[in-house]
This record gives sequence, structure tokens and C-alpha cells, in this order.
Amino acid sequence: MRIREIRVFAVELPLLEDRYAWADGRMVERFDSTLVAVASEEGLVGWGEVCPLGPAYLPAHAEGARAGIARVAPALLGCDPRAVDRIQERMERALKGHPFVKSALDMACHDLSARAQGVPLSTLLGGPDGEAVELYRAISQDTPEAMAAAVGRWRAEGYRRFQLKVGGDPDLDIERIRAVRSVLDRGEVLVADANTGWLPHEALRVVRAVRELDLYIEQPCASLEECLIVRRASDHPMVLDEIVDSPAALLAVWRAGAADVVNLKIAKFGGLRPTRLARDLCVELGIAMTIEDSWGGDVVTAAIAHLAHSTPEAFRFSSTDFNDYVGRSVALDPPRREDGRIRSGTAPGLGLEVEEAALGPPILVVR
Repeated sequence: MRIREIRVFAVELPLLEDRYAWADGRMVERFDSTLVAVASEEGLVGWGEVCPLGPAYLPAHAEGARAGIARVAPALLGCDPRAVDRIQERMERALKGHPFVKSALDMACHDLSARAQGVPLSTLLGGPDGEAVELYRAISQDTPEAMAAAVGRWRAEGYRRFQLKVGGDPDLDIERIRAVRSVLDRGEVLVADANTGWLPHEALRVVRAVRELDLYIEQPCASLEECLIVRRASDHPMVLDEIVDSPAALLAVWRAGAADVVNLKIAKFGGLRPTRLARDLCVELGIAMTIEDSWGGDVVTAAIAHLAHSTPEAFRFSSTDFNDYVGRSVALDPPRREDGRIRSGTAPGLGLEVEEAALGPPILVVR
């Protein structure tokens, strides 16, 4: 099997809610996603997607993804898409770094490989474990009252894990945390996610003010060293996300004893192959994980579901269903949540069929 053609599409994903807001006043109203179709000589097609959370969250942006794909894609023509290690090597030789550029291509090759073998992608990633994957719901930054009210709405939809967007004014964040914690039921989980938005002195004020509450603190500050200051002063379990962007970074976090949970985003690592490596390393090191991506629609959600469902259940902290946040579907039979959980599915590959004709003409064709 050889790669014959790669098609690239720009896809706008409007949010179902008015906006999505997080630390430092950052917000988006719609997402600029990139889909890639990798076609084999036999006529099979695999799909991948990369969707940065705007241009000012991680070092990634939509236009950069497409420019990078245009540079990398020609190097993959004639390659066997099933040889995912060799695909990663080819991409790295064509473009040093920029992992988010490579994510969609890697994802599409995994989809194509599983389709060629007639098995769901989760089989190639280790096999499903458990019935389904527990999801969290992100609560966009707002007033304490509005964020607390959102919990009731999403609880009615089946969610039992809530990621509260903080990382702003410490006094207001303390109010947000207290308001949301006060409406949670027994067994529900709260994560206060600052997305690097606090300086250490601000984070210390917050964790001390909510010391008696049951919650997780996620990525309070921008660097590992700053997060360690907060970690050592806090009784709360800590989740690290933005700084965990490679196996080496994961090992640094583990050696420092800096986190109880890490957040593995597929695009941040550069695709399913390196994210699986990090996932398996977490299992060996005894670290729980949230398995997700920066953002996306049906294709990214399917990839998350397969990777998360094939992660040993004991190590799954949570996952997410991004296609439930956006108002546009691009595929037939994408994975959908049921009572706050998601399954990877049993159809070959990612288990969905992208409606390519509805995407409009490709912005790039490499053959």
C-alpha cells in the first residue's frame, strides 16, 4: 500500500454557545479547522484533523497548520501509511518541530491503516478497555453564578466531571470555584483549570483560599518551576497540561513529582503515534490521564475516542467530545456521547465517513 494523493480542506466550526472563554481574557466564537484526506493507490482514504484553539493558546494556528502541511505532504507520497514510525521520520525530515502540523497527517495514516486491515483504530492502539470513556464538560469563563448554573444544565446531559475555566482575577476565581463546588453532587469531579493564567503568587492565594474544598487544580502557571511552587503549597491534586508536550516533558514532570494527572492532547504531541507513546509511558509511570486534543470536530472526536477507549481504564481520568460543542458535522456516524460517556465504535478505522462533497473544494491537492 502506498500513498497516492493528499487533499487538504479548511473547515469552519461554529460554536453552539456564543463563545468559549478561558484565562487572560482569551476567547473564540468559531474554530478554523483543517481536514486532510490521505488516499492510497488502492482507493482507500484515511482522514485526519487539526484544530488549534485560536492562535494565542498553544504555539499553533490554523494558517500555520495548512502552510506546514503543504510543505510536509509531498514527502509522504509513495510511503506506506501503515508504517507510522517511518511516516513520523519522513515528516520530521521535511519540517523540524511544529508537531501540530504533523498531527492530522499522522491521524489520517492511522485511519487508513486500520481501514486496510478491516479493524477499528482502537484495536491498533491496544484494544478497547471497559464499556465507555467518561467525559468532562468545560465550563467557559463567566460570572460565578452563570458558571454554577451551567453545571445543572450539563448534569442533565449526563456529565459528572466539570472543568471550570479560571486563570483570571484571583478573587473572582475563588468565587467561581466556591460557587461551582457548592452545587456539585456526591461523586462529581471539579477541575479548576487556569490554563497558565496565574502568576505563582496569585495561584497561591487561590489554592489557600479553597484549601478545604474537594477539587483538582490544573496548570496554574506557565512553567514547570512555577507550577511546582504551587504544588508544594497545595493540598489539592494537580493536573498539568500545556507544558506536557513531549515524552521528555512528561518525564520531567514525573521526576519532579509535579502532577497526579496529565492532559495529553494529540496535536500538541504531533499525532496519534507520539501521543500513544506518551500514554503508554504514563501507564508505566502510574500517571492518570485526560486524553483529548486542542479542539476539533467529528474526526478529532473519533480519534480521541479510539485513543481514550484503548487506554487502560484505571488510568483514564477523563476525555472530551468536541463535536458536541460545535454546530457543524462533517461526517456520517461520528461518535456521540451517551449519558456523559463515549465509545470508540466497531467500524474500521476511525469509524466514520466524511461527507467530502459538503466540505467544498480542497485548498490543496498533493499528488
